[in-house]
Amino acid sequence: MDELLDILDANGNFTGSTAIKSLAHRDGLFHATVHIWFYTADGQVLLQQRGKDKNTHPLLWDVSVAGHVSAGEQIETAALREIEEEIGLSVGLHDLQKTGVFKSIQKHDNGSIDCEFHHTFLCELFAPFKKLRPQASEVEELALISLDDFSTDVLDGQIPERYVPHASDYYRAVLSKIRECLT
Repeated sequence: MDELLDILDANGNFTGSTAIKSLAHRDGLFHATVHIWFYTADGQVLLQQRGKDKNTHPLLWDVSVAGHVSAGEQIETAALREIEEEIGLSVGLHDLQKTGVFKSIQKHDNGSIDCEFHHTFLCELFAPFKKLRPQASEVEELALISLDDFSTDVLDGQIPERYVPHASDYYRAVLSKIRECLT
């Protein structure tokens, strides 16, 4: 969907301008996204396999839930909306634990440039895995992976090609916060 986004400057400040998502990606305009990492009390992380028809990173494993923040939308509202849309789960604002904001610039083979500020949250997964309903147009599959296995995969220097290539510092920060929540 080609939604309207608030455009940010290189420091994450609102510019007062808006643009449709396709234009923001074509021209490398900064904008806000939400990332929500779900984890279980027994040390697993929920991953989504991106849909096969996605413009970038199709079929690669990624953050539990992610999406763009629409123009004028509050960050937390976008996070709750994306959770409902992508995995069919309703959670409360009190369930989200803000982890940080991470600047990300990714240039893709198709010519698009993602210049984003990922507003990142953690959320403990209380619902049974079988109750999750992946959004067919966005998510190919969902999987739970042990925190230890996921850490080994993404923190051992080279991120395997089956994962979206987020920066190692990003993965390290998220995994560290999940470990803090589990202790």
